[in-house]
Amino acid sequence: MTRMAEGIEFRLTVPSLQISLGEKIALIGHSGCGKSTLLDILAMILQPTSAGAFRFRPEKEAPPIDVVKAWSQNDLNFMGDLRKHRIGYVMQTGGLLPYLTVRDNINLSRQLLGMPDDGTVEELAKNLDIARHLNKHPDLLSTGERQRVAIGRALAHHPSIVIADEPTASLDPIAARKIMALFIALAEELNITVIIASHDWKHIKQLGLRRLAHRTTQNSAGTVTETKVTG
Repeated sequence: MTRMAEGIEFRLTVPSLQISLGEKIALIGHSGCGKSTLLDILAMILQPTSAGAFRFRPEKEAPPIDVVKAWSQNDLNFMGDLRKHRIGYVMQTGGLLPYLTVRDNINLSRQLLGMPDDGTVEELAKNLDIARHLNKHPDLLSTGERQRVAIGRALAHHPSIVIADEPTASLDPIAARKIMALFIALAEELNITVIIASHDWKHIKQLGLRRLAHRTTQNSAGTVTETKVTG
């Protein structure tokens, strides 16, 4: 993936990356190294400048999906349906809809897919310790509580993979570690693959996540910055 900003070229390359079903992955790095860009590519939100191969197997016995082929055919409907059914995304800011209650925010992904009201929302809220807030709107919650709602929404439709872009960056260390532990425990219970961008490598390591290796270099002229990610 290549981008230009103020005369400087930023290049993200991924020579090889394999993530197994149910695996928990951490992408650790400083700001500006390409973490969010990589997450958006893996979430199939952003199409890279070029791609050799990208295959996504949503279930153990399912055939792999050729994502590069779908990109090349500009099959936006297919990609949209794939993301809607198979991917959950937790943003740094939560991204909650302010006019919906906590219950409706968590249920949003299920509602869009026509999934039944089977108690999933209530169970997630209980596990995330936000059950008492289900009928409130996000503006009445603390930052940490809003992030718990965002995590619940990402998990509610039982996606194959959840991608989280520094979901606890705005929280104090104690709250951040508690919420991250809850998040990983729930993902483990549901056997959901998780990819998290984070600065807190020490805690991520304690949770047992595999770290993606990356190296950032700049050419002698300072005009090209390249981050290479492998795993």
